[in-house]
Amino acid sequence: MTIQFAGNLDALSRWRQSLLGGLNDFSSFLTAHELCDAADTSQIEGLRQQLSNDKVVVAFVAEFSRGKSELINAIFFADTGRRVLPASPGRTTMCPVELAYDADQPPSLSLLPIESRLEGASIAELRSRPDAWSRMPLKGRAADQLAVAVAQVMRTQWVPKEDAVALGFWDDQQPEDNPPLDDAGRVEIPVWRHALVNYPHPLLRRGLVVLDTPGLNALGAEPELTLGLLPSAQATVLVLAADTGVTRSDLALWRDHLSAHSFSRYVVLNKIDTLRDPLLTHEQVDQQIEAQRLSTARTLDIEPGRVFAVSARDALSGRINGDAVGLKASRLLGFEDVLGSQLLQQRHTLLQGVVNDIARQLQGSAAHRIGEQRRQVAELTLELRGLRGKSGARLRSARERVSVEAVEFEQCIVHVHALRAVHSRLLAQVVDSLSSDRLRTELDLMQQAIRGSVLRLGARHAFTDTCVRLRAVLTDAHKQNEEIYSMLGAGFARLNAEFGFGLSLAPLPSLQRFVRELSLIEVGYFQYLGLTQALRLSQPRFMESFRRMLLSKLRVVFESASAEIEMWNKTASGRIDSQLVERRRTYRRRGESLERIQVATGDLEKRITELEAQAANLQQLLLRVGAHAEALRTAAPPEVTAFDGPEFSEATGQRAQA
Repeated sequence: MTIQFAGNLDALSRWRQSLLGGLNDFSSFLTAHELCDAADTSQIEGLRQQLSNDKVVVAFVAEFSRGKSELINAIFFADTGRRVLPASPGRTTMCPVELAYDADQPPSLSLLPIESRLEGASIAELRSRPDAWSRMPLKGRAADQLAVAVAQVMRTQWVPKEDAVALGFWDDQQPEDNPPLDDAGRVEIPVWRHALVNYPHPLLRRGLVVLDTPGLNALGAEPELTLGLLPSAQATVLVLAADTGVTRSDLALWRDHLSAHSFSRYVVLNKIDTLRDPLLTHEQVDQQIEAQRLSTARTLDIEPGRVFAVSARDALSGRINGDAVGLKASRLLGFEDVLGSQLLQQRHTLLQGVVNDIARQLQGSAAHRIGEQRRQVAELTLELRGLRGKSGARLRSARERVSVEAVEFEQCIVHVHALRAVHSRLLAQVVDSLSSDRLRTELDLMQQAIRGSVLRLGARHAFTDTCVRLRAVLTDAHKQNEEIYSMLGAGFARLNAEFGFGLSLAPLPSLQRFVRELSLIEVGYFQYLGLTQALRLSQPRFMESFRRMLLSKLRVVFESASAEIEMWNKTASGRIDSQLVERRRTYRRRGESLERIQVATGDLEKRITELEAQAANLQQLLLRVGAHAEALRTAAPPEVTAFDGPEFSEATGQRAQA
């Protein structure tokens, strides 16, 4: 790994820790001053979990024999002094491999048997079932043991063609994609479906997750990889061979599985060492490499600055043997620098937006509570100032008036209960419209339409219609929430006017970002419903797998939208509770103050002085809330370490020589 790559991850990790510290300080401050309710606490805990568990996912995708595993070894595991992922010629990585680190779990290799496909359960569902996995413990950080364990991903088995069909590795309708048969008519398939490596590597400790994905055949047979894991990656790297350029299968892999993720795509032309020719000068070889790089960019329709020509073998050898010249000649450093800096910027932008939103909400909620307390303090101060020089009879009258007001205030409970009954009914309707049951109904209709189409050629039309209906569901949910907003606004206005509340409503949450997420899902899944996939859709296993993955992705969007609506409504309802408590406390304090003043008239000025001091303290408290929120929003961003200008050559993908 380069100092820059590791440094960028360190900077991101330190920034997250800084945010966590600021969030914990803000949370403790709000709790100590009774300025947060259950809704605020829930938001704080959600952000705390997101910052604590944030991961940076880099996915590597390639056809066989492109040097993908060697590239991962060179970037991430050269410090172990050996190859960790198998990188021999031919087919090595037979199943997807995720490398990460969870400190709550012991170091281990977990392997999911290929037969689990027959259950119909997705990999995401099986993650929560330890019994479904074969687990191998890894003792400490022994690289040799890790390499031996990871070699398990190379294992294959020979099965009858019927079993290969059931498992998705043979399709009579697409013979060009089928593997060769042995003399007994059997098909060679992977032993494992998925591998999870939990290993305390320094980069993995910092939150990096590396996804090593086999080629086109594996992606086509496991839609969850492209529909679930790859879209979640912050960067996707397609590895090609520099000596062959973009082959037909490479182009199919790019177009069918990676074209929808343009913001995070990179292409690595590996094996430039094979282009070296003793009959050519270094300049001529460099010209050939550059021509291949530009040709690759044109073929894949990607910016040339995202295509890097490297030699993973030379980079790994250079790092293990301490050969700085060989490492520089491998051209890997430039790719690492760009990858590390851009990953940092992407994660910072995303997390900063979430932090800013929650900081503003917490600040607004606390400011509202402080404002209500200031209003009540001002009313009580004004009342006590009016009692200066008044007789005992006037004080008794004031006490009686407070008692009457307190009794009258309690009559608001009837109105509050009525308001909550209507609110609960309307909210239940919104939540129900975004439920998983509603999603299943829509996907059942889509599946029926696809099955009813000739050769599944109507799949895209059925899918598009479903997405249109789902967007309408989100739009209707927002309209229903607007009705709740109007209803609560009218109810709050009545409580304010008749019972002295100081209720107000926060702006409604917009559901547009969920509509955008739905559109991204539509784009990502649309490619699986074209003519080339029509025959696959005829297979019940593939169709069911497609439906389950689509449901899981849509469920995240709709559950998030529902949670945001519920959070807003919970906050609005919580303001009634907090003001009920505060108003009752105020009436009690007013009564106690008047009682003390009636006993000792000298207490009047003392109490007024106390209230004036309390008002000043509340003003300072409001300023401190703002300072905490601002500190959280403006926590020093991670410092990006990258090369630009004359120090970095986009054309060669490496540092320019002085």
